Amino acid sequence: MMQTYALGIDVGGTNTAFGLVSRRGEIIEKGTLPTNTWATVQDFVHAIALRLQPLVDSVGHNNIVGIGVGAPNGNFYTGEIAFAPNLPWKGVIPLARLLQDAVHLPCTLTNDANAAAIGEMAYGIAKGMADFLVVTLGTGLGSGFVANGKILYGHDGFAGELGHVIAVRGGRVCGCGRKGCLETYCSATGLVRTAREWLLQRTDETELRAIPPDELKAHHIQQAAANGDALALEMYDYTARILGETLADVVALTSPQAIIFFGGMAKAGDLLLAPTRRYMEANMLNIFANKVTFHASALPDADAAILGASALVW
Repeated sequence: MMQTYALGIDVGGTNTAFGLVSRRGEIIEKGTLPTNTWATVQDFVHAIALRLQPLVDSVGHNNIVGIGVGAPNGNFYTGEIAFAPNLPWKGVIPLARLLQDAVHLPCTLTNDANAAAIGEMAYGIAKGMADFLVVTLGTGLGSGFVANGKILYGHDGFAGELGHVIAVRGGRVCGCGRKGCLETYCSATGLVRTAREWLLQRTDETELRAIPPDELKAHHIQQAAANGDALALEMYDYTARILGETLADVVALTSPQAIIFFGGMAKAGDLLLAPTRRYMEANMLNIFANKVTFHASALPDADAAILGASALVW
């Protein structure tokens, strides 16, 4: 039998990862390109089509079944990205159609975190789980809800927007235009915002003062916390409290068996996840107490999203 393949694309706020994936979930070849350096989405599609061509040529166009894409605010039903706050292009973007026209292959698109959830379900830690939640901690905060073995899309394709539940009433202004959204506190960008605010307001000694504020990144804070820096550890605790309290509410909605974390910030491991779990349990409705397990994704970061996006094709 002829081996068939899918192309999986993960559009992130900073970088886009893509790969050629076999039916069994092996990534044959992969690559990345920056997302935010293209003036128009047409330029971006042209650039990615050029990068995909060698992958297509390597196995033959006829052996590729289609393209699957995970993207912020991606709508499974329409193939469009709608008003994604962390992408450089505004409004509604018909990305599936643009890619289909550029690469001449059918294209299916979903929310990036849904793609990660599909990847976990097909090839990762959630194999065999019917109820779980994937939380992606990157530039923003994404989520994919699986209930009764199916991704929750809702009637319009946008269900499960955990990054935009209001975690702090009247809190920080979000890219979406509202105030206090979870991702303004519990994402790489949110953690950096906390650090910049605190470094201005407080006088604590910390190794973070050695870094110019506009060059400060989440990985600097992670490194400082790992070194035992008291202020950096407190920043993680603050982030974990907001995330844990919010997750306690979320558990009451779908009663997941597990919450799986991935993305750059999840790499902080127990620095973030241990206090998050503690705050979640401290705020949990008693019927859900100690029932939900935490996992860091076992799939390599970009791989989970590429695999999940490619699984859309099958």
